[in-house]
Amino acid sequence: MARGNFMVRILLADDRIVVRRGLRALIETRQDFEVCAEALNGRDAVDLAIHHRPDVAILEISLPLVDGIEATRRIRREVPVTEIMIFTLQDAEEQIRAALQAGARGYVFKSESDNQIIQSIEALAQHHRFFSSHLSKVLCDNFVEHNGSEHQPGPLTAREFEVVRLIAEGKSNKCIAYALDISAKTVEAHRSASMRKLKVHSTAQLVRYAIRCGLIQP
Repeated sequence: MARGNFMVRILLADDRIVVRRGLRALIETRQDFEVCAEALNGRDAVDLAIHHRPDVAILEISLPLVDGIEATRRIRREVPVTEIMIFTLQDAEEQIRAALQAGARGYVFKSESDNQIIQSIEALAQHHRFFSSHLSKVLCDNFVEHNGSEHQPGPLTAREFEVVRLIAEGKSNKCIAYALDISAKTVEAHRSASMRKLKVHSTAQLVRYAIRCGLIQP
């Protein structure tokens, strides 16, 4: 939700006008959201972010002139208060990892529901990460492939993904509970579910998963 009476200001960057129009229409269903600028390439996205200092920048990963990954890197360097959400159909693991390592804190597929897109903007406006539900499946699949598991895990939920990231950063259950506004018991339930889905048995293995996915730096 918007912070107090403040409007969440959003920059859209996609070279397809139909995508920008659709996103704008969805965003404008919320009285506490506004589109402050639109760009059709990564170079303009960076310039507009510097000028407008939006709360959230929504970028296609395959922008012309400057791609979404490099645009993310530049915006995070020049306007660190702006949170970046990658909004794309691209699901290659190397691109996902590169985007997260560049500073994107959201990665949402264009196939997600309107409700999921709105939730992602809300989360990023509050400086929380948000990942498409399909993203965890992509990264889980790759993790299993590299670790030789014979059984495919179920994909992590967005909340399980966030709990894993915070565990990998060394946060205690109590700290995670406070950060996510849930109980310590719920944190432990998410930890257990994540470990079961990933077929791992220790915190160290969870940390390796987070590093491989680009959720934290090694």
